[in-house]
Amino acid sequence: MNRNIYDPENPKTKKQLKDLRTPWKLWLYFFKHLPSVLFFGVRLKSLTPYKAEVTVPFKWRTQNPFRSIYAGAQFAAAELSNGLIAGHLIYGRGKMAMLITKVEIEYVKKATSLTTFTCEEGQKLMDGIQKAIDLGEPQEVTVLTTGTQKDGEVVSRMWFTWSFKMRD
Repeated sequence: MNRNIYDPENPKTKKQLKDLRTPWKLWLYFFKHLPSVLFFGVRLKSLTPYKAEVTVPFKWRTQNPFRSIYAGAQFAAAELSNGLIAGHLIYGRGKMAMLITKVEIEYVKKATSLTTFTCEEGQKLMDGIQKAIDLGEPQEVTVLTTGTQKDGEVVSRMWFTWSFKMRD
């Protein structure tokens, strides 16, 4: 049960990670499945099985009347930062459902510039997915995503609880 589900040499895994890092392929995916992130101008900065960074700009599309980044735009970028890791980790592992079951948000400061959302808890996601595969029972995993501005100041912290379940 403690084995690492991620195989970096698996050709399918390599191809999917390469596709996710290819801007036009990721744009097509967003266009088809997540058009709101295109509207907000969300961008993937980096992605590995252990860490993802996603940015959201401070522009008219993301700005609320209080001159900060709209909570919905922050949420979309934050969810994407850990959702991309989870989606990559379940890719090619049979039919597995993944669903957010709980979210906790702490807004620390107004987001008034380009904001980067970072999730560094890929290993926790791997462990939960492996447990769901091994036990055949749904597993919940809570991961933290932190939003920081260009100057490094934290603007928000979001905890996403993901449920992973093997489908019949």
